[in-house]
Amino acid sequence: MSPEQKKELKTQAHLLKPIIMIGQAGLSEAVLKEIEITLDIHELLKIKVRAERDERKEIFQQICTATKSEMIQNIGQVLVIYRKKPPEPQKKSAPQRKRHTRM
Repeated sequence: MSPEQKKELKTQAHLLKPIIMIGQAGLSEAVLKEIEITLDIHELLKIKVRAERDERKEIFQQICTATKSEMIQNIGQVLVIYRKKPPEPQKKSAPQRKRHTRM
């Protein structure tokens, strides 16, 4: 990702509020699943992690690795990540049924 693209994403993220908060229980499979779902919807996501500095860095790396997202910014307890939305699956249209006419 180019520096210009990251700068634009940082600008967009500035207005966002953290959607996901990770507390004392730490990073669990359920939280990762929720992050995945939220990334599929929003692309750009702000996460707040309540942990010690070293633990936070490890959690930030785990999130980026597990979700295949890119870290845009981290300031203190807040992490901003980005992942492009997956393409929408094309819905197959049902074949048109012929209507029988009565005579």
